[in-house]
Amino acid sequence: MLSEQTIGIIKSTVPVLEVHGVAITKRFYGLMFEAHPELLNIFNHANQKQGRQQTALANTVYAAAVHIDNLAAIIPAVKQIAHKHRSLGVKPEHYPIVGKFLLTAIKDVLGDAATDEILGAWGEAYGVIADAFIGVEAQMYEQSHSQAGGWEDFRPFRVERKVQESSIITSFYLVPEDGRDIAAFQPGQYVSVKLDIPGESHTHIRQYSLSDAPGKPYYRISVKREGERDQRPAGMISTYLHERVSEGDTLHLSAPAGDFVLDTADERPVVLLSGGVGLTPMVSMLNTLADQYPERSVTFIHAAQDGRMHALRQQVEDIAQSNAKVSVQYCYERPTDRDREAQAYHKEGRIDLAWLQSVLADHPAAYYLCGPVPFMQSVKASLIKWGVPNEDIHYEFFGPKADIEAAGA
Repeated sequence: MLSEQTIGIIKSTVPVLEVHGVAITKRFYGLMFEAHPELLNIFNHANQKQGRQQTALANTVYAAAVHIDNLAAIIPAVKQIAHKHRSLGVKPEHYPIVGKFLLTAIKDVLGDAATDEILGAWGEAYGVIADAFIGVEAQMYEQSHSQAGGWEDFRPFRVERKVQESSIITSFYLVPEDGRDIAAFQPGQYVSVKLDIPGESHTHIRQYSLSDAPGKPYYRISVKREGERDQRPAGMISTYLHERVSEGDTLHLSAPAGDFVLDTADERPVVLLSGGVGLTPMVSMLNTLADQYPERSVTFIHAAQDGRMHALRQQVEDIAQSNAKVSVQYCYERPTDRDREAQAYHKEGRIDLAWLQSVLADHPAAYYLCGPVPFMQSVKASLIKWGVPNEDIHYEFFGPKADIEAAGA
């Protein structure tokens, strides 16, 4: 337990962290990777270069400071991050390294303002927070390893099939090389894929949602090839998977992880809202609902740029045609002439509240969102404006946790 004095000191630093948090975390990562370059085998290099990881860590540190007198309030965030850590292979021995360089970064950025008293309080607080992470992750490692078909760390899988789903999305059907069982998962979860790319000095790890229902003899991931945009280079990992990985090749996977999962105990209608490649966990949820809970009403709403980029459409259509409880709605931002001729979509432009109200009979339902952050911000704001309770809206992010909590506030 932290003393009242320590809690008071930590809370006094909240305004400073609000201003200097990202500068501190940028300095932290620079120091840590210089001293421990082997940790670059765990962290997402692209998120580092784009500043997303630094911002995510700064937000986490800030939240910990705000809630230092009630750390139970951040347990949901701890569990979400712990899922990522377990899937990446973060271990207890990494935490002292993080603590050492986080304190050094605080001192470097704040200078004389970071007194010995402040650094001492943060050192004590970090120990408590790290213990919380280590405890939660230990349970996750044990569960991952001990479950039927489970394993530790990374396991080799063979690409049994590679299927192009759209102009930018390809599915990989993955079976274990040892021929043994694979772990079950909850619809909405992901696996981490670890790659050793020729010419790269470090391994690269990415998380991809599982896009089929559990209970199959394979895992399926559906990967978007990330092109150049907003002055960012094309995605190295997605390009490698699309261009260099073929049927028969080996990929190394962690056991399934993630807390964005379908609540199968909830009997209310389900609304699955996705944008772009964010449909992958939604298709897993849809397949599961159709197979195991056919009595639940499901509305599957997907937004894509146009029909060429709309993946897994036929699979969704097949489910809808065979299940009267499933309805589908498509929104194309810039439909092609072919899309218009085929009447391949239901709305042109972007999803908005008026259209949602026109296609949903009523809003009492469980809502699941996945897609780019701007998409989720917009859709969440519409749902909140409509009166959907915040606790009925569940969402998943690509990469480090972003902030859509202010949407609709």
